[in-house]
Amino acid sequence: MHPLPISLSDVQAAERRLVGHVHHTPLLSCQTLSALAGCELRLKGEHLQRSGSFKLRGALNRLLQLTEAEKRHGVVAFSSGNHAQGVALAARIVGTPAVIVMPEDAPQVKLDATRGYGAEVVLYHRQSEDREAICRRIADERSAVIVPPFNDPHIMAGQGTVGLEILRDWPEVEVVVIPIGGGGLIGGIATAIKSLRPDVRVIGVEPEAADDAYRSRQAGQIVRIAQPRTIADGVATQSVGTLTFPVMQALVDDIVTVSESAIAQALLLIMSRAKQVVEPTAALALAALLSGRLKLPGRNVVGLLCGGNLDLQTLPRLAEIAAIQ
Repeated sequence: MHPLPISLSDVQAAERRLVGHVHHTPLLSCQTLSALAGCELRLKGEHLQRSGSFKLRGALNRLLQLTEAEKRHGVVAFSSGNHAQGVALAARIVGTPAVIVMPEDAPQVKLDATRGYGAEVVLYHRQSEDREAICRRIADERSAVIVPPFNDPHIMAGQGTVGLEILRDWPEVEVVVIPIGGGGLIGGIATAIKSLRPDVRVIGVEPEAADDAYRSRQAGQIVRIAQPRTIADGVATQSVGTLTFPVMQALVDDIVTVSESAIAQALLLIMSRAKQVVEPTAALALAALLSGRLKLPGRNVVGLLCGGNLDLQTLPRLAEIAAIQ
């Protein structure tokens, strides 16, 4: 078996590097949601992180390791939104230029925030253009460093600091439920948790419409799917990463999928009952619990609220989707 791309020591080093730059986010409790889910549920509030999601952790861990020459040329990244904001803010913190390749249909709130952090935004058409090719071209033209959204050991290690905080704040945790896009978040968290507490189950959740990680796990190899269409735009990836997949295979206990309606219903419950403004991707963990795709009766469960960059104009449409049975 080949060694995995990151270890506990990498995650711990990232945590030390990030001190003073990122928030130690809270575990939030809501009795109503715990009762509905049938478990003792706590929600890890990464929507309260700087830039509005966990993405700053990985992006900043990578950028803090740039050389002075690399800082002068800047960085380039591609993202539907949250990684964009994380890289843009990280670039501002370290003092380097950033170019972010974003889809034309990205939520306006994410486009505005990315520009607000000082990054240059280059738009592309999600269905007809290759964002990675655009990113590589810009990097070549400017001698910039590419900062991938997930398939990078420094990114994974930074995201893994979420797992260290969960274990520190709730030693009694038994299960951690995490949204899966490209696998950087769950790969980093699983590395941290399984190294320190191998008894804690780590479970991933995807939309049915973006089930590349689920299919890959079943096939035993990376499966690439057509560009997904899902309200959970933060996990609308076509495939997991070559670095993240081995970690998921080795350390993640299970992956489940949920419907668009279940995601929307969970989102509205989080907003109305827990009083937290989150984006649809952040509702994946609760959606798995409430829809019955994940049954954890009486267990101590952490569900990750991965981001809070919600485009409020989409709420009427999300309410319509939630009403679909």
